[in-house]
Amino acid sequence: MRLALVFMGLLLPLWGFAELADEIHERAEIPFDEPILRLAHSLARDGFDRLFVLVSRIGYLQGVVPFDIVLVLGLTLCRRFREAAFAAIALAGSALLNLAAKPAFARDRPALWESIAPEHNFSFPSGHAMGSMTLAWVLVLLTWHTRWRWPVVAAMAVFVPLVGLSRIYLGVHFPSDILAGWAAASVWAVAVYLLVFRGDFRPWRSQTA
Repeated sequence: MRLALVFMGLLLPLWGFAELADEIHERAEIPFDEPILRLAHSLARDGFDRLFVLVSRIGYLQGVVPFDIVLVLGLTLCRRFREAAFAAIALAGSALLNLAAKPAFARDRPALWESIAPEHNFSFPSGHAMGSMTLAWVLVLLTWHTRWRWPVVAAMAVFVPLVGLSRIYLGVHFPSDILAGWAAASVWAVAVYLLVFRGDFRPWRSQTA
């Protein structure tokens, strides 16, 4: 499993992020960004507006962040200190990395239309994409050796793309911002997991930290 995890969760996303970051650093246009944005905007209607505004809110400050806090506190209160450390480092570190990356790349938000939920900071990589994908990795890795593995995978396979789509639909992120956020989150979360659960350690195996 670890070899597959290193390739799928670490090396492949690292390559993807590096490719996107190089394009953004060179101020190059990414061919698929504008067509996908325009396609998403062509679907605009009141029902979708309400849905994606709600998903966008749940996808970070009003949903993911409170859940992150409850998860870490819950694991700590249950004395699962290694699991709590993994979750805390992965989730908090992802947020800090995003805060550092945005001004480093200084990519402006899309301006193809006036968004109904505008944002005013930089665009690359997406904080919503990073936050939701990091949470997905944390939950999947913590539950992988339990009976909750597939329900969690299924839930995250719906939730994470929906959050990413909401940001594109609202016109506040380029698709490449979303892909970069997912890639960066994957690299970070998997790297933290491999460090915290190195050797023979794995979630739930031992009560000791």
